[in-house]
Amino acid sequence: MTADLELGLFDEQQTGFRLQRLQVYNWGTFHHKVWTLPLDGRNGLLTGDIGSGKSTLVDAITTLLVPPQHVSYNKAAGAQHRERTAASYVLGHYKAESSELGVSAKPVALRGMGDYSVLLAVFGNDALNQTVTLAQVLWFKDHGGQPARFYALADRAMSIETDFSEFEDIVGLRQRLRSSGTEVLDSFSAYSKAFRRRFGIRNPQAMDLFHQTVSMKSVGNLTDFVRKHMLEPSDVRGRIDDLIVHYEDLNRAHEAVLDAKSQVEWLTPLVGDLDAHDRTNADLAKLAATRDHLPQFYANLKLELLAVRRTVLAGQADSLTARLRAIEIEIDEADGDQQTVKEAIRENGGERISRLDTEIKQAAEQRNQRRQRADSYAAQCKAVGLAAAVSTDEFVDQQQSLPTLESKADDRLAQIDNEANESYARFLDTKKDLDEATKEQESLGKRDTNIDERMVALRSRLCADSGL
Repeated sequence: MTADLELGLFDEQQTGFRLQRLQVYNWGTFHHKVWTLPLDGRNGLLTGDIGSGKSTLVDAITTLLVPPQHVSYNKAAGAQHRERTAASYVLGHYKAESSELGVSAKPVALRGMGDYSVLLAVFGNDALNQTVTLAQVLWFKDHGGQPARFYALADRAMSIETDFSEFEDIVGLRQRLRSSGTEVLDSFSAYSKAFRRRFGIRNPQAMDLFHQTVSMKSVGNLTDFVRKHMLEPSDVRGRIDDLIVHYEDLNRAHEAVLDAKSQVEWLTPLVGDLDAHDRTNADLAKLAATRDHLPQFYANLKLELLAVRRTVLAGQADSLTARLRAIEIEIDEADGDQQTVKEAIRENGGERISRLDTEIKQAAEQRNQRRQRADSYAAQCKAVGLAAAVSTDEFVDQQQSLPTLESKADDRLAQIDNEANESYARFLDTKKDLDEATKEQESLGKRDTNIDERMVALRSRLCADSGL
C-alpha cells in the first residue's frame, strides 16, 4: 500500500535537477507502507503538528545526500545530538517507557531487527530530459550497532513498490537491481561521486552547505554564516607550526650536510690509501696469476717443440724406411752375388777370396758407422732449423756458422733468465708491499686514530720508558 502526503505546492520556473517525489518505507513512524511525497519538481510547504513526521522526511532526504558520519538527525526540531540515529529510524522508535523501577526510560520500537528500510528519491531535469533515482536500503546484519546499507542509482524513474519489494534476501535484491541496469554501490564516497557527476555538482562542499542549511530555522548574521558554512577555514597557526617544523628539518639537514662534508674530508686520505691497497692487490693478483700460468706456458712451449721434433722424426723415419728397403734389396742382391762367389770359390779357390771377405766386413762396419753419424747430423740440423749439407762445401760453411748460432742461443737463454729473475724480484717487492699494507690495515683496525704504526710503537716505547 502507498500513502500520499499532502502539501502546498508553488509554481515556479523549473530549472536544473529537481525532486519529483520522495518515497520512504519503514522509516521512523512511517510504518509498513510506502509513503510518497509528490513534489513534481516544484517547491513545497510541508506542515503538520509536532511529531507528525516533518523532520523524519527531512532526515530521509539528508540521509540520501549527506555522508552517514556527518548526518545529525532531527536538527529541524531542535533535538539534541544523537537523539535520533539511523538505527532508531529503521527500528521505528516512537516513544520511551520507564522501567518497572522507574530509573531509566527504554525506547519502544514499531519494528524488529529482521525488518528493513528503503529511502528513494526521484530527481528530474526537464531542460535535459533526464531522470535520476537515488535509493538506500538499510537493514541489520546482527543485533546491536548501526544498520548496514547499500546504495542504488539509476538513470530512470524507480519506485519502492516495483523495484524494492518481494525479494527473499538482500543478496537477491542486489542481484536483481544489477540485472535491471541499476548501479549498486557499497560505499557512500563512490555513490556520492556518481550522483554529483550526474547533477553537475563539482565541489563536495556544496553538500556540506546543504547539510548545514537544510534544517536551519534562522540566520542571525549573514557574514558569519558565509564565513562559517561557505568558506573553507584557514589554519594560520597550523601553517606557522608547519613552517617552524620545516625550518628545523632544514636546519638539521644543513647540519647533517656539514657533518658529512667533514667526514668526507677526514675519510678522503683513507679512501686514497684503500684505493692504493686495492691496486696493489690487483697487481699482486696479476703477478700471482702469471706465476701460476708459467708451468702451463712452458709446458705448451715444450709441447710445440716436441710436435716439431715428432714431425722431423716421422720424416726421418720414412726416409730411413725407404733407405732400409733399398739396402735390403742390395743385401738380397749381395747375397745372390755371395752365393755366386762362393760357388766360384768352390770351383776355383784362392787367397784373394779370403782377403775380400775381410775387406767386405771392414767396409760394412765403416758403412754402419757413417750411416749413424749421418743420421745424427741430420737430426741435429733439423733441431736447430738447418738443412743437412749435401756437399763438402756446404758442410764446411755450415760448420763455420755454428759459433755464431751458439752465441745467439746463449744470449737468448741469458735474456730469458734475466726476465724470469726480474719478474720474481717484482713479485717479492709487491708481496712485501702487500704484507706491509695488510699489517698497517690490521693495525688501523685495532685503534681509533690514523697514526702510523711505527709512530704508535715509538709512542708506546716512550711512554713505557718514561713511566706514563
